[in-house]
Amino acid sequence: MNSNTSSHPIGLFDSGIGGTSIWKEIQKILPNENTIYLADSQNAPYGLKSKDEIIALSSKNTEYLLNQNCKMIVVACNTATTNAIKELRAKYKVPFIGIEPAIKPAANLSKTATIGILATKGTLNSELFHKTVSTYSETNIIEQIGHGLVQLIEDGKLESEELFHLLEAYLNPMISQNIDYLVLGCSHYPYLIPQIKKIIPKHIKIIDSGEAVAKQTKNILNQQQLLNTQSQKGKVVFYTNSDSKVLKKILKNKYEVLEKKF
Repeated sequence: MNSNTSSHPIGLFDSGIGGTSIWKEIQKILPNENTIYLADSQNAPYGLKSKDEIIALSSKNTEYLLNQNCKMIVVACNTATTNAIKELRAKYKVPFIGIEPAIKPAANLSKTATIGILATKGTLNSELFHKTVSTYSETNIIEQIGHGLVQLIEDGKLESEELFHLLEAYLNPMISQNIDYLVLGCSHYPYLIPQIKKIIPKHIKIIDSGEAVAKQTKNILNQQQLLNTQSQKGKVVFYTNSDSKVLKKILKNKYEVLEKKF
């Protein structure tokens, strides 16, 4: 791959602001890469949509990023990965990185052979998720749909009582069934960790996919000779098709966020 292409940006998309948790991990280990992040907040949450709708939205986001010359697409959304990545890989020539709930490390490390997973309906109902779960038949996997959580995060209500009560209702049954790992199966959910820690006992470990996705991104760029060799810090562009206020707040107002229709 020529050096011209290697300086092209990595594109990331999510159903909203959640994928910024993935973007932060990628930026941490690949600070010289240029990145473009697409928050499709207008269509959030993806977790309640049909597979066909998710594929259509994921294709629309991918095409927007490819038009910006992205050399790779990170599907920074569990629901879009589990429902659409196969179709995206068949349709477009660039490398794709997806995110799946971190069932494998949780199942392998669990001492109680019981783990909890909090995810969207779209992820938990997907074929890819069922395939993953079926390989860990010796682990008791307690699945919980996080109804309403993505919307509250998108609305900037991270510290609301409503959100806290929802989390209590979702987590307490898992705690009573003796989980020792909690898998966050949605890229929005790492933003809930401070609240989750107020509810779960200290011995329960929280696990998400961010770091693993960042390492995989680096590996694939390396393999395909697409790593940006320039020494300066990468440029970052954020786009949202909704109000930029919450995205700016999540990014601590450090970056410009452009409101755009896509």
